[in-house]
Amino acid sequence: MALRKVFGTETEFGITVLNQPGFNPVVASSAVVNSYPGNVSRIQWSYDEESPGRDLRGTDVHRTLIVEPDIGLVNTVLTNGARLYVDHAHPEYSSPECADPWSAALYDKAGEQVMVEAVEAAQRLLAPDERMVVHKNNSDGKGNSYGAHENYLIARAIPFGDVVRQLTAFFVTRQVFTGAGKVGAENGRPDVGFQITQRADFFEEEVGLETTLKRPIINTRDEPHADASRYRRLHVIIGDANRSELQTFLKIGTTALVLDAIEDGVLVDPIVLADPVDAVWSVSHDPTLLAAYETIGGARMTALDVQWWYFEKVAHHARTVGVDPTWERVLEEWERILVDLGRDPMATSDRLDWTAKLRILEAYRDRDDLDWNHPKLRLLDLQYHDVDPKRSLYQRLVERGAIQRLFDDVDVAAAVVEPPADTRAFFRGSCVRRYPEDLVAANWDSLVFDVGEETLKRVPMMEPLKGTSQHVADLLEAAPNAAAMVRALGGNDG
Repeated sequence: MALRKVFGTETEFGITVLNQPGFNPVVASSAVVNSYPGNVSRIQWSYDEESPGRDLRGTDVHRTLIVEPDIGLVNTVLTNGARLYVDHAHPEYSSPECADPWSAALYDKAGEQVMVEAVEAAQRLLAPDERMVVHKNNSDGKGNSYGAHENYLIARAIPFGDVVRQLTAFFVTRQVFTGAGKVGAENGRPDVGFQITQRADFFEEEVGLETTLKRPIINTRDEPHADASRYRRLHVIIGDANRSELQTFLKIGTTALVLDAIEDGVLVDPIVLADPVDAVWSVSHDPTLLAAYETIGGARMTALDVQWWYFEKVAHHARTVGVDPTWERVLEEWERILVDLGRDPMATSDRLDWTAKLRILEAYRDRDDLDWNHPKLRLLDLQYHDVDPKRSLYQRLVERGAIQRLFDDVDVAAAVVEPPADTRAFFRGSCVRRYPEDLVAANWDSLVFDVGEETLKRVPMMEPLKGTSQHVADLLEAAPNAAAMVRALGGNDG
C-alpha cells in the first residue's frame, strides 16, 4: 500500500514599494515579516539538519549555506505551525504539514491572510506617499521568476527513476488546471499574447537539483525533513501560486493520488513525452488546449489526452482500494475540470485562475480595443494577484460570486492561528503558543528549547504523522512550561 501522504506549500510573494526610489526588496521583505502582528515565535531557524546539496539520484553537491546574520534572524514560526521568513528577496510563507488536500488548500489560503496582515502593519513604517504592494504570483514581467513549491512525503523504497518516468508527463500537462495565467512570454521563449502559466517559460531541464537556475521539471533535492531511511520529500517546483482555492485543492490532491498510484505499481507503462522540456512552455502557450505533442511511442496527444489517461488509471485504482469523501471529491473535481476544459476552457473561469483572468482581460481588450502588448493588460494581470483585498481583481470575483470558494473567512481566520490537528505541525504550533519564551530555534523536524539547564534541549520530530493532537494534546495541556513538557516526553519522539 502507498505511504500516507503528507504535504505542504511554500510561496514566495512578489514585493515592491511604490514611490520609493531606493526600494530594496530584502529590506522591504524583512519589514513585512518583522511587522506581522500575529502570535509568533521570532526565533533562529536551525539549519543543522538541512542539506540542499543532497541529490535524490545519489550524489551530494558540496555547498556552503550562506545566511547573512541580519537576514537569518528574519524568521518567525506561527502558532498554526507555518514558517514566515525572508527567502532571498521575497517574503515567504511555508505552510504547516497537512494530511489531506482540503487542509493543504486551507493553510495555503491562510498564508494569504497572514501576508495581508503583515503588509498592513509594515505600511505604517513607510512615508505617507509610499505604498507596500505584495502579490501572490510568480513573475515580475522583467525576466525574474520566484517560486510556488509543493512538497509530498513519499516512500524511499520507490526507485527515484520510476518517479521521474511515471510523473513527468503528468507535471507537464497538469498546467491546464494549475496555471495562474500570464500576459506575454519571458526567458527567450516565443512571443505569445496570453499563456496558461506564470512559470513554464523558466523550465530548462527535465531532471535536476537547481531551483533558481536551469529549473527542472523534476527537482532532485533529497532533504526529507523526516526519517531519511524511510522517506523522501518530493520537492515540486513546477507550479504556480494560485488564488483559487479549488485550484490549489486540485493541484495537491491530484498529484498525491498520482504518487499513490506510482507507489502501488499502477503506472508501470506511462506516457513518455518525446521532448518534455519543450512541451512545458508549449502547453502553457496554448490556451486553446488543441496542440498535440509527440510521445516516445510515436503517438501524438494533447495535454487533455494525457490528463485523461492519468485520470482513468488513478481513479480506477483509488476507487478500488477505497477513498474517503475528501479524496473522492478530488476525483470528481478532476473529472469535471477535464470535461469542461475539453468542452470550452472558459467554462472553468469560475474555478481556475488562468481562465478567470483571461475572461477579465478579454473583456478589457474588447471594450478598449487593446493589443496584448498594451501596458494596461500587464497591470491588470498583476492586479489579479494583489493580496490587498481592496485592490485585488481576484477578490472582486469572489465578492461577485464569480469564482468558487471552498472556505469562508471564518475557516481561514481559524487556520491562521490554529495548526492542523493530524500532523506534527500540531506540536510545533502548540509549542509556539504555549512556550514562546523557551523556544530558541526550530526547523521542520525538530524544536530547540532553553529549559534552564547547561545545554539546550532538542526535541526531534522525525515522523510527520506523530506529534498530533491525539499524541500530545494531553501532555501539553498538563505541562506548564517547556521544561515540564520535555521531561514528560521522556526522550520520546514528539
